Amino acid sequence: MSDEHRETGTGWPQPVEPVRPPGPAGEPDPRPDAPDADELSPLVPGEPSREQPSESGDDDGATVNLAEVASAEVGPSAGPAGRRVSSAAVMIAALLALLGFTLVVQLKTTSTDPTLAATRQEDLVRIFSDLDSREKRLQQDIEGLEDSQRQLRSGEQGRQAALEEATKRADELGILAGTLPARGPGLAVRFEPGGKPIRADRVLDAVQELRGAGAEAMQISGGDRASARIIASTYFLDGAGDVLVVDGRPLTGPYTITVIGDPETMRTALNIPGGVAASVRGDGGNVSVEDREVAEVSALHAPLKLEHARPVS
Repeated sequence: MSDEHRETGTGWPQPVEPVRPPGPAGEPDPRPDAPDADELSPLVPGEPSREQPSESGDDDGATVNLAEVASAEVGPSAGPAGRRVSSAAVMIAALLALLGFTLVVQLKTTSTDPTLAATRQEDLVRIFSDLDSREKRLQQDIEGLEDSQRQLRSGEQGRQAALEEATKRADELGILAGTLPARGPGLAVRFEPGGKPIRADRVLDAVQELRGAGAEAMQISGGDRASARIIASTYFLDGAGDVLVVDGRPLTGPYTITVIGDPETMRTALNIPGGVAASVRGDGGNVSVEDREVAEVSALHAPLKLEHARPVS
């Protein structure tokens, strides 16, 4: 064993720190980083350590510096591991925070409807009642069709029932196609321009709202009493000045849409916040809705000439 190590009694050599002599005449070392004189005192074998006294009853009288042993065993490796654990914890916390923010934004986006949020409770109740009434009407239509099917399969009355059903179906298709006049309860919706003319997209929005509310037949009339039937293929264009072009026919304002259907349901659809009436009033115009016990749709649409379609036998 070299002179730089000494026996500690534990079987492991330990380096002996060099001893720096004090300054002249026993004065302390003037250097600012010089260690204390007590710390420079060499350890004498068999003498207890100043940091940890030896326990009484030790068989070989060996001294163990516990601070040095702990520092030698765990000191060098504890730092990097602690840094690794801290970095992983920060990364996990950041990912969890990002996931929570994403979920909150998605829930707010999917669960918020600005139109329904601005609607009054009375309007929501009325809309729900209208949807319930429409569901009942559709259920009645289903029951009627099922009854017609049973009659067609009944044998003796099958031929007469088939003829009546075909006639009824032809009338319904004629009303939808605009080739037959119609009458029934409905509304008269009048659009009066203000500072700006009534644009074609506003009229188209009104037609779509009325169709969604169960309108069965419609026609539009201008201030010059010219009328045009509104069917599935009807288009609207902005003409020169205050002219509205409907299926190629020019109409001047104010415009009146006569519609057949459930009056209360269609009125609610037109007056819903942010709907057609609110948009026209925002442009400076006005929309007035009048109930009609018997609304007449007399304007006819010329039947389409089929060039390619043929009935299937």
